[in-house]
Amino acid sequence: MSKNIVAFLCNWCSFTASDLAGTSRLTYDPDVKILRVMCSSRVDPVFIIKALLDGADGVFVGGCHPGDCHYQKGNYYARRKIVLTKKILELAGLNPDRLRLSWISASEGPKFAETMNEFGKKIEKIGNNPLKENIYL
Repeated sequence: MSKNIVAFLCNWCSFTASDLAGTSRLTYDPDVKILRVMCSSRVDPVFIIKALLDGADGVFVGGCHPGDCHYQKGNYYARRKIVLTKKILELAGLNPDRLRLSWISASEGPKFAETMNEFGKKIEKIGNNPLKENIYL
């Protein structure tokens, strides 16, 4: 199954962890498309919904561990947004497991690779996004 995963990664932690995973030559799911954001709290629910409407099979949001955010409370705001967005997805008839939030620090390259592989397998198990069928290319 060919899948499409969009990953919004915090510049300070999760994105740096993805970079560490790459420089450490760790392999992770090649279907992950990374978008760097300054903070996980900057990921608006509209971005997540738009990615799914455009055919993404899964959306991952990565941020700093609680208490370590460079913007003090950003990850707490992100957590609230993700909970709300999962409820919206459920109401829209989409599996809320297509969305995942994880805290990954800059020094956790192996954790990043492991998390991406795990999320990729979960998305594969869930299957293709049913909205893909309605997209006209």
